[in-house]
Amino acid sequence: MQLTVWTYEGPPHVGAMRVATGMEGLHYVLHAPQGDTYADLLFTMIERRNKRPPVTYTTFSARDLGGDTAELFKNAAKDAYDRFKPEAMIVGASCTGSLIQDDPGGLARSLGLPIPVVTVDLPAYQRKENWGAAETFYQLVRALAGPSAPAPGTKRPERVEGARPTCNLLGPTALGFRHRDDIIEITSLLAKLGIDVNVTAPMTAKPTDIARLGNADFNVVLYPEIGAQAATWLQRTFGQPFTKTIPIGVSATRQFIEEVAALAGVDPAAVLEASASRLPWYSRSVDSTYLTGKRVFIFGDASHAVAAARVASDELGFKVVGLGTYSREFAREIRAAAELYGVEPLITDDYLEVEAKVQELQPELVLGTQMERHIAKRFGIPCAVISAPVHVQDFPARYAPQMGFEGANVIFDTWVHPLMMGLEEHLLAMFKDDFEFKNGAQPSHLGAGHAVLRDDAKEQPAPEMIVQNVISVPAAIWAADAESELKKIPFFVRGKARRNTERFANENGVATITIETLYDAKAHYAR
Repeated sequence: MQLTVWTYEGPPHVGAMRVATGMEGLHYVLHAPQGDTYADLLFTMIERRNKRPPVTYTTFSARDLGGDTAELFKNAAKDAYDRFKPEAMIVGASCTGSLIQDDPGGLARSLGLPIPVVTVDLPAYQRKENWGAAETFYQLVRALAGPSAPAPGTKRPERVEGARPTCNLLGPTALGFRHRDDIIEITSLLAKLGIDVNVTAPMTAKPTDIARLGNADFNVVLYPEIGAQAATWLQRTFGQPFTKTIPIGVSATRQFIEEVAALAGVDPAAVLEASASRLPWYSRSVDSTYLTGKRVFIFGDASHAVAAARVASDELGFKVVGLGTYSREFAREIRAAAELYGVEPLITDDYLEVEAKVQELQPELVLGTQMERHIAKRFGIPCAVISAPVHVQDFPARYAPQMGFEGANVIFDTWVHPLMMGLEEHLLAMFKDDFEFKNGAQPSHLGAGHAVLRDDAKEQPAPEMIVQNVISVPAAIWAADAESELKKIPFFVRGKARRNTERFANENGVATITIETLYDAKAHYAR
């Protein structure tokens, strides 16, 4: 284990909570100490749910360890059934609870409850949140849909002639990044193709819905980190194929439509022709100064990171200079994508490594999680959130999907607007000598207190906790004529020019930066 002040994923039982909280009629009995009830706040405070997660904690304390903690669990499970009357129950232990080795599954079965009880045995010290969610969903699907599975080798029956094709949407959970709105967007898109959604799971599904997953013709895997394992089992057991394309971005959405249409046996031409995203025209019509060739660093869960790299490079004209994920189970996909863009993949769950990489690459835009938002603010770099983990502001009241054609519109607004402040920058430069302006004023879109990019603004001190882990570059000495030449550069890129020149000087052993050094550095970084 590693002590840290930030983690990209919680323990696996938080993943199980995400599945239980997203579903209806399912209750989770968790063998856990008093302190583990903190997880409720993830859903009530950050996701702003209007009710507590359907979780009963045994909340044993130190004095209980000398008694019968097994009986404590059995009482908690029985009380949860009597109070909530769920259709099904999942049982397990948190990190600390697993050390007691009380066997929650066996204890729950001994109660003889008149509902399905599914044990989720999650290795708390080897795995993390997304794996826990995927494993919980998989175990639920096996337990609830398994009894209706056909005999091995049975050929899947043909769809009744004239019946509309159906599919399941797999992967969305509580606390997921824009999962709520993605479901609406993709359901609408499928309806336009003449495809009905049989079940959306885990989110919004009941245990009885999970039991009828096998009725659909195929499965749409929206979030492979959560849904791929269950989809693979459904394919093997029920003969249901599943989609591989994640519909984030215009080109991926069109590819998704073609893939789904092929699985359903429908004609996608009308839907493709009527695609209404504004992203393609907007990205072509924006001044290329603000889009083309912008250096972008991307980090998040594997599915969103790979999709973001594709949109950034192919649809917005950005240059991907860094790509990484904290999802070690999907490292292969990140490495393959990184090879396409000629960058070194970053596979880590240590935010300090990510911070050091951002400082090293000096991108002009960061696309990442809530942690990358903090990192980018420290360095004065524009940032947009593309992946969980996220904070409260990324559960907006408005409709804001990431998938489908409307999702592409949302992506354009979210990613590009931090870069679209050129008019403000030019006006500040033009009126910098006016009494109402000052040359040290920073761009308003970076907010008060952020690190300032311009050379004449004061450095913002960074917290000691983080500074000690970040690579520092010693400042070079500037000659007076070079300093004067630097001031001729527009101030909204002057900070970057200063940093690049100092970095060039340090790497080449130049003690004093002259005009020649300034232009040598410019030529070096323009290659």
